[in-house]
Amino acid sequence: MNRVAELFVPYYPPRPPRPPRYGGFLRTVFGKHARNGVSGWSQLAFEEWYVKRSLLGRTIHFPRHPDAIEHVLLGNAANYIRPDMIRRIFAPFIGESLFSANGELWRTQRKLVAASFSPTAVLRMTALMGSAARRHMADWPEQGSIDIARIATETTMQVIADALFSGDPRLVTPEAMRHIENGLVAVGTIRLTALLGFPELRLGPRAWRGVRGRKFLRGKLEALLRERGPEGGDDFIGGLIRSLHGIFPPEQAEKLAIDNAATFYVAGHETTANALSWSIYLLANTPEIQERAREEAKAGLAGGELATLPDRLPYLRQIVDEALRLYPPAPRLEREAAEDDIWPDGTRVGKGDSVSLWPWLVHRHTKLWDNPDAFDPDRFAPGTEATRHRFQYIPFGGGPRVCVGARFATVEALVILAHWLAARRLAPVRGFVPNPVATVTLRPQGGLWVRVSPA
Repeated sequence: MNRVAELFVPYYPPRPPRPPRYGGFLRTVFGKHARNGVSGWSQLAFEEWYVKRSLLGRTIHFPRHPDAIEHVLLGNAANYIRPDMIRRIFAPFIGESLFSANGELWRTQRKLVAASFSPTAVLRMTALMGSAARRHMADWPEQGSIDIARIATETTMQVIADALFSGDPRLVTPEAMRHIENGLVAVGTIRLTALLGFPELRLGPRAWRGVRGRKFLRGKLEALLRERGPEGGDDFIGGLIRSLHGIFPPEQAEKLAIDNAATFYVAGHETTANALSWSIYLLANTPEIQERAREEAKAGLAGGELATLPDRLPYLRQIVDEALRLYPPAPRLEREAAEDDIWPDGTRVGKGDSVSLWPWLVHRHTKLWDNPDAFDPDRFAPGTEATRHRFQYIPFGGGPRVCVGARFATVEALVILAHWLAARRLAPVRGFVPNPVATVTLRPQGGLWVRVSPA
């Protein structure tokens, strides 16, 4: 038994209910699961290593064993590409950006952006992160309830705008935040019509709000980038513009610049906002863990330069890692087999088969984790990494296509959390239970409320 479990009763945060068995094709395509990717999974999904389904003539593999996941994401990663269906769904939103591209186009873009997210480059941004944390905490009530999901989104949008786009004010408005949310939520509806063979079809008001959100976002970014011209400017996006124009023809370079600006603007703040929100909620419901983290945050903020603050927050890092385990920002990862393949366990995968990897399932699998639905930061205490398969914990994916901004997101979450914890105590709001909903990312539907008071 670990040390935390000896001190107090484990906390079990909210999750969707689990029927005992698979509900069948119609429930998968048209039921709750179609609207919320983490809803409707049976208990067996968290106990079995593998299942294969057929959906509208397509074979879909659902591996949960880390060996199979490692093979797909690393061992034979070149054979498992972004599926055409996923690319069609996201094309109007992020085009041929780093997220959606395959082959040489992906490799070229990856090389161009990797240096901007190196450890040294990320640490240079900690001052911007700390400033945003203080600025957005200034409007908190001395004592009362706040929607930490909304505040986290506003804060991380500000960080991305400052760090990557020189603080352009057009990117941090409430209107921009609303349109991005509508765009992400709409993908669930678009995914259904794409499965049915009509990726351009829009069903219902959510889908049309998503179209308006996408047009708004790309319109703003297109105007911003065209103002800058081929020289770009001195920030991240400026460097990317110049690099793209140095490799591709002008028209393609301009489009790829807009595609990647949309990708990094949306993904760059969305991932961290969700990690922050769930971390705060978990801390609000575990006073003992929260107090230990607060003392570490205070000592860390007083103990040296802000650039090295993340190194002084080992326990807070455990909390963030555990929040990412329970509520992975990207709850699903999709791949498609370019050629026939055989996995280490002998499973045969045919050319064109889909492979659906679910961190949501792997991170809560009963054969991989003790008491998997409980919040326990000591799972990630120093030395525990030797007891885990490196592909049983994949909040940012893995292999060559691991999220290029993973380090940025983690450092940002630690810096912001340290500032907020040092200044405020957190407590749950009576009667409030969040509902985790997965479309592209895993969000708390309708916000995430906590009570704050002076530390």
